[in-house]
Amino acid sequence: MPTLIAITDTAAPETGAPPPDRIVAGTPRNRTWNTYETPDGRFFSGIWESDPGCWRIEYTEAEFCHILEGESRIADADGNVKTVRAGDAFVIPPGFTGTWEVVTRTRKHYAIYLP
Repeated sequence: MPTLIAITDTAAPETGAPPPDRIVAGTPRNRTWNTYETPDGRFFSGIWESDPGCWRIEYTEAEFCHILEGESRIADADGNVKTVRAGDAFVIPPGFTGTWEVVTRTRKHYAIYLP
């Protein structure tokens, strides 16, 4: 029988960074605790955090985000900027392009659906 799955950061995280050709400023490093994934790999969820920096983003997936800590600025391709902080929740739709700037170390819950 299926059970509830807690989204925690108790396991060792995967570490990484945006691809070098997408970095706009800084040296952002991130950590991801992927705590759930469907058998087909199209839906997954967990915790992500990043150190300060800015990089270009191009979404092919839909992502729900709930900011737990920190501050980031997300700009769309037209230059419209949204500042997100602890407590903010939002969806980034497929096709979204722009930049993600981590101003202060940012931690979020995420849920991603691949088309």
